[in-house]
Amino acid sequence: MAVPVSAPDAPARPVSARHFVRLKLRVMGNNFRGQGWRIALFVVGVFFGLWFAVGGFFALAAPGLAGEPRYALLVAAFGGSLLVLGWLLLPLVFFGVDETLDPARFALLPLPRRTLVTGLFAAALVSVPVAATLLAVCGLVVTAGALGGWLAALVAVLGAAGGLLLCVAVARAVTSAFATMLRSRRVRDLAAVLLAVLAALLGPVQIFVAAAVQRADWDRLTGVARVLAWTPFGAPWTAGIDVAEGRGGAAGLKLVITGLTVGALLLWWSRTLESAMVGASSAGPARQRRGRIGGAVAELFPRAVSWARRDRFGALVARECRYWWRDARRRANLITVAVVGVFVPVMVNLGGPRLIEDGGQAFGQATADASPVLVSLSMLFVGVLASVTLANQFGFDGSAYAANVVAGVPGRVELRARMTAFSLYVVPILIAVAIVLAAALGRPGWLGVMAGALFAAYGCGLAVNSFVAVLGGYALPETTNPFAMNSGAGMAKSLLSLLSMVSSTVLGVPLVVAAALLGDVWLWLALPVGVAYGLGAALLGAYLAGDALDRRQPELLAAVTPKR
Repeated sequence: MAVPVSAPDAPARPVSARHFVRLKLRVMGNNFRGQGWRIALFVVGVFFGLWFAVGGFFALAAPGLAGEPRYALLVAAFGGSLLVLGWLLLPLVFFGVDETLDPARFALLPLPRRTLVTGLFAAALVSVPVAATLLAVCGLVVTAGALGGWLAALVAVLGAAGGLLLCVAVARAVTSAFATMLRSRRVRDLAAVLLAVLAALLGPVQIFVAAAVQRADWDRLTGVARVLAWTPFGAPWTAGIDVAEGRGGAAGLKLVITGLTVGALLLWWSRTLESAMVGASSAGPARQRRGRIGGAVAELFPRAVSWARRDRFGALVARECRYWWRDARRRANLITVAVVGVFVPVMVNLGGPRLIEDGGQAFGQATADASPVLVSLSMLFVGVLASVTLANQFGFDGSAYAANVVAGVPGRVELRARMTAFSLYVVPILIAVAIVLAAALGRPGWLGVMAGALFAAYGCGLAVNSFVAVLGGYALPETTNPFAMNSGAGMAKSLLSLLSMVSSTVLGVPLVVAAALLGDVWLWLALPVGVAYGLGAALLGAYLAGDALDRRQPELLAAVTPKR
């Protein structure tokens, strides 16, 4: 008689959503044991979440507290849509919204897809961002209750709950669908570059938004809000406002739209969950690379530096060119230079918000008021800003700088090569800045003044920052975040960047004085004098700072090596 090898004493209990929630809480608790820094980060996260929640609560509750029904729909539609958009985009920048229960960890467990989706969705609701969002959207309940009574408040509660489920569902579905792609290093680097673009655009966006708010057509915005309220982005948040305004049928339809959208997102998530658990993707056919004349050494030189000699200087230039293109932290600095380099001179010379508010009249007045001296001052700032990136150029290398120390690379060769590689990217940006500003001002004859001031300030900045990098280099944190900064000694040493900007500006002031004294003659002398001045300053800085680098190589290596 056949006897089963093992027989369960009792039937297995079905797995439900509460098991996933308990598992997540237990994993979080275990991660906090003996990890003071994890607890500190969690407390910091709770603090910022609470700060966001309180600010969002009062912003969404403002129309109800002030008794302004006119702005209730605007706040609910636009504010709620921004919440959903944030939950949609953030997973594309940071892989996943919660790494505690990664779907890949359940790949070998015999769990039905429906159980897995339901459990992971319930566990995703237990997090600080969800709690902060829930507290913030309670402001809509206050607004609806103040304007329409308890029934409107009840519908607003249902809408807020549905909107919260929508936020989490869209984040989970997007994360799962793009899981394999987001595991790629190239896509992570692209996300870091997008962050750099957004960070560099914060100043311009603030100015444009402030001017747009001052000139906003509220009737037109109300029409846009009503259209947005019938989309999944705004439907759950405006249901309570509809009840307060006497449109109960519209509120019911919006709740239905929200429920159908959440269901569709969960269905999409369930269809893509298997690929996210496996984490594999088809690499496709391998791309054949054509061999280049010159063998293996030629392959190490990018096409942009194919002119470089095959010696120590050329190898350093080729290496730095590749680093500036492939390192996300370095690319972030290049993008900041490009965005701010165009934005600052245009805002300074064309009047900033006044140009946005008054349109063509302000543009004509700005171009009439512009002068070579003012243009030279703005260009001076851009050139100095472009070079300040090199104030901690050895910090980008970190411990990898040991290879140069062991090889005994002369300091002058090292600095000249780094300047050359960096300039291959920055000089075209500076030329584009000069051309854009000349076209915006309608003064093509001033192109030489702009380019001369840019190159002079840039060359002075290269010289000053060579000394700053050698004497005040500091370690950068070991992270892929291009905006991460060290605290303590690293932050104190970063004040040297401010000193370098001031020193570079002082060295470039003689060209501004020349522009003020020579008048129209300076239009012809600015470009050759500026290029010669900047090139001479850069070469002199590399010569003098190179001697200091030869003496301080071991100390500099110790300073830029991250402490573990």
